[in-house]
Amino acid sequence: MNAAAPALHVALVGNPNCGKTALFNRLTGGRAKVANYAGVTVERKEGRLLTPAGRSVRVLDLPGAYSLAAASPDEMITRDICAGRHAGEAPPDLIVCVLDATNLRLHLRFVLELKRLGRPMVVALNMMDVAHKRGISIDVDALQAALGLPIVTTVAVKQGGAAALLAQLDAAVVQPPAPGTVDADLHAQVRSLLASAVTMPRATSIVDDGIDAVVLHRVGGLAILAAVMFLIFQAVFSWAAPLQDAVAAGVAACGDWVGGLLTSMPLLQSLVTDGIFAGLGTVLEFLPQILVLFLFILVLEESGYLPRAAFLLDTLMFRVGLTGRAFIPLLSSFACAIPGIMATRSIADPRDRLTTILVAPLMTCSARLPVYTLLIAAFIPRREVLGVFNLQGIVLFTLYFAGIVSALMVAWVIKRLRRDRSEHTLLMELPSYRVPDPRSILLGLWERTLIFLHRVGGILLALTVLLWFLSSFPAPPADATLPPIDYSLAGQIGRWMEPVFAPIGFNWQICIALIPGLAAREVAVSSLATVYALSATSEEAAAAALGTTIAAQWSLATALSLLAWYVFAPQCISTLAVIRRETNSWRNVWIATAYLFALSYLASLLVYQITVALT
Repeated sequence: MNAAAPALHVALVGNPNCGKTALFNRLTGGRAKVANYAGVTVERKEGRLLTPAGRSVRVLDLPGAYSLAAASPDEMITRDICAGRHAGEAPPDLIVCVLDATNLRLHLRFVLELKRLGRPMVVALNMMDVAHKRGISIDVDALQAALGLPIVTTVAVKQGGAAALLAQLDAAVVQPPAPGTVDADLHAQVRSLLASAVTMPRATSIVDDGIDAVVLHRVGGLAILAAVMFLIFQAVFSWAAPLQDAVAAGVAACGDWVGGLLTSMPLLQSLVTDGIFAGLGTVLEFLPQILVLFLFILVLEESGYLPRAAFLLDTLMFRVGLTGRAFIPLLSSFACAIPGIMATRSIADPRDRLTTILVAPLMTCSARLPVYTLLIAAFIPRREVLGVFNLQGIVLFTLYFAGIVSALMVAWVIKRLRRDRSEHTLLMELPSYRVPDPRSILLGLWERTLIFLHRVGGILLALTVLLWFLSSFPAPPADATLPPIDYSLAGQIGRWMEPVFAPIGFNWQICIALIPGLAAREVAVSSLATVYALSATSEEAAAAALGTTIAAQWSLATALSLLAWYVFAPQCISTLAVIRRETNSWRNVWIATAYLFALSYLASLLVYQITVALT
């Protein structure tokens, strides 16, 4: 083959937990374009590569699927693209079905279903290194002959682990297999294939069984899960603190330097220092803490622990109207409610899926973290508890725990209100434990960094500049005695809103920050920074850190009330839009908005009034 060979369109498919996405990252170098399929919110990931012989290959990483008998939107997308029936997506030239070599009993069934489509296809036996360690012997030639499909072996997490697949892509075009009979017993065929080509010393790994005996214990397992979650929130404060201080110092130095260059242009200087650096710079300081949170989520996902946590919590979640399968979408919502809501597509039952969608916004997304961190650092002393724990980390854990408990309570109420209360059995694959791949973890963190910086450089910048404009104009009258912002449009809006929020302790500055915060939670922090920078009556006050400023001007009751508000606060507009798209219902959007606003106001009212009474 030469470099002039035609470009190839490849679709990667496979069961969840087969290592398909790791193989995609290995092939494309992690340089992926992520978007949604037209008309649906199912994620599509696309990348490109050049084979060793110079062939251009477009790779599509399709959603994981257990069967072509689709039970969810994810599986429908995979089925339709593989069959060449998806509007707007050309049929793939080649299907690469990725299998977990340690779990062929489950994964071979999907291969046989795909073979029935009669399209060019290659089988990639992934995780072959793990299979060898477990003593699993696979006669690749015999399996290839029995299937009638080319088979290559891969180890996606190792350098050069996709060499055999790349060589196959450089080879001659794979001929379509003869379509299988539709009514054949797939389970019988899988048993025959395993008997002819696979030797396993035991059905499951002795290591997996030993770990599961501990982490799946009905009492000890829950204690371990609680300890893991507690450790995460302790680490968010403890591990990220040095990096956060470094970012803050860097942002402050840049702001001072740029501001010094603009002394002859006061209005532009105010925009840059009081708007952009005071606003966006404050948000940027929280990137290390967000990355620490994502680090733990990615490690738990890569290790194979998350499905076990879902299994552990199934009984508890069923009692409140959810299933264990809702655990992973809800955990994803700790990062952002949008992918969490999209992940509910794996829940087959429509009523369970809708309940999960409605409670997902109560999970504490990473966009709330800047608000929590700002207020906790300003009002909660940094001291040790029992000589081990960080008091600030304990408060952060309490806020996350409050979100979880409130989600369970809301789900329980929804269950009481709906008519159908029939039981649903949880069927879930428990993948083998794996040592997380550092490369995949780093790629995930890098992707999250780019997303965060994109938000900072996009919507947050636009909203910060808009808020600066509203806070700076019109100019104060000649005989003004108050800070200029008091006479501005933003000041007038804040004063108008203040009576509504006075019972929960919010001043007009907080009221202003709530509005842009509907577009993105992080904007609340940048908005407060901008408002207080423009509210300052002296250069020294303007230079003070936001945390120091609010600690001096707010009461503890106000700070705790704002924390309570953000436990339940109405979601950002993007999340509401996803609820609309996923449920195809404006009614569900209004229900979510109304109950979240009511809960946030009630919680803040109780916290504020009780704190005032006690202090």
